[in-house]
Amino acid sequence: MTKDFKRPDGRKINELRKITAKVGVVPNADGSAMFAFGDTVAIAAVYGPKKMHPQHSQNPEKGTLRCSYNMLSFSVTERIRPGPSRRSMEISKVTEWALEPVVMIDDFKANVVDVHINILQANASTRCAGINAAAMALAHAGIPMKSLVTSVSIGKLDKQLVTDLIKEEEDWEEGEGPTDIPITLTGDGKISHIQLDGKIGRKQLEEAVELAREAGKQIHAAQEKALKEVGEKK
Repeated sequence: MTKDFKRPDGRKINELRKITAKVGVVPNADGSAMFAFGDTVAIAAVYGPKKMHPQHSQNPEKGTLRCSYNMLSFSVTERIRPGPSRRSMEISKVTEWALEPVVMIDDFKANVVDVHINILQANASTRCAGINAAAMALAHAGIPMKSLVTSVSIGKLDKQLVTDLIKEEEDWEEGEGPTDIPITLTGDGKISHIQLDGKIGRKQLEEAVELAREAGKQIHAAQEKALKEVGEKK
């Protein structure tokens, strides 16, 4: 890695933006949380477990984890059209895959646990912020989990790996251009979700996963602190 590599916002190559994590932000939800990387802000609300409707959708063998991801129309500078899009449906499904290895959903046969994620403000890494918020909200709702998950975007700007991309870095035009790698890890460091938008060699991909593991320690500490704080208030 190049120590003197200049990022647009002045951060070190492996430095996260300021993390903000809070629990209990939606009073009428069974569990809720807010997670932010800098000015990328996600709120997750959990409802359930509850009976799955319609009845023919119920799985008598196990429960269902159902996630919905939505970027609010005012979350970005150029107003986006409200309602589901192809991108939001893809990220909803990716979020389910990222969370499923740790959520003990089999305990809730024929039931569903709904996780609604809203992006209030967006400056890249929205899916990762949403996954982190969702993990906290599920824990706050008392849904049994093997561990929390931590999610972060690792980027390759030309040939340089960096942690926690901002929009300016997603749009990087120098050299080979940008590569965006959102990575989600379980409590024991296993990958539960990885995506790749761009090009990267095997060796650098392994380095990217290690960067995600390092960043995950800070994310996990912030998630745990927020959950402990709300537990102490009860």
